[in-house]
Amino acid sequence: MFKALIIAFSTYSRIPMPSVKWEEKNMNYSMCFFPLVGLVIGGVNFGVLYLLGNVLGVSPLLTGVLLTVIPILITGGIHMDGFLDVADARSSYKDREEKLRILKDPHVGAFAIIYGSCYMLISLGFNYQLVVDMDKSIRVYIWVALGFAFSRVISGLSVLTLRKAKADGMVATYSRGADKKARALMVLELIVIIAALALVDYRYGVAVILAGLVSFLYYMVTAYKTFGGITGDLAGWFLQVCEISVLIFVVVAEKIVSI
Repeated sequence: MFKALIIAFSTYSRIPMPSVKWEEKNMNYSMCFFPLVGLVIGGVNFGVLYLLGNVLGVSPLLTGVLLTVIPILITGGIHMDGFLDVADARSSYKDREEKLRILKDPHVGAFAIIYGSCYMLISLGFNYQLVVDMDKSIRVYIWVALGFAFSRVISGLSVLTLRKAKADGMVATYSRGADKKARALMVLELIVIIAALALVDYRYGVAVILAGLVSFLYYMVTAYKTFGGITGDLAGWFLQVCEISVLIFVVVAEKIVSI
């Protein structure tokens, strides 16, 4: 199991990890540790928010910038890469096979730059809005931090359960390697995270759960209708969509609660 954890962090983060052999038995449960990467990201962002905004009094804009870029720096941009590839593929208006080919094309198209820039600006804007009122944001950001784990457990479950667009690739490999125990463990992780989100404060918890549900439905419709199933790029695209949806829903919920 420890080797599976190392594989998960080696694949989905830039955090230095010891080298292990990527055998099937080691990969079976690696997806189960995917949400832990999200917990690390959420914990780092929460610490940055507390230290810079609450202790050192750094400006909300600079704090918002760091909250926006830290998740990408920790992951190495692996999920944002999927987001950009999907943006190019969907905007091509080609047939399904050509869209799948574009996903594998290492070149960056204009639509990837456009949608990637919009994503970062929207994320910065909502992060800035969240930290403007520091007295409230420290508590409210708990749900955004948990959202990094929430998005990953949903993305991981999708990799293990949803129809694949191709029979090869990393997604297909992870899906074939995972057994029923791995899938059951991820379902348990989802239940635990949902319970944590709802029990701490159901108002913000419901906002995060709704963000996950809406983005997941959008993900399924897009993947099945446009690509015939999911791929690794689509799983990364969904994760980015889910993360920013959580951020937006929490900020909106904070405004509603404050009325």
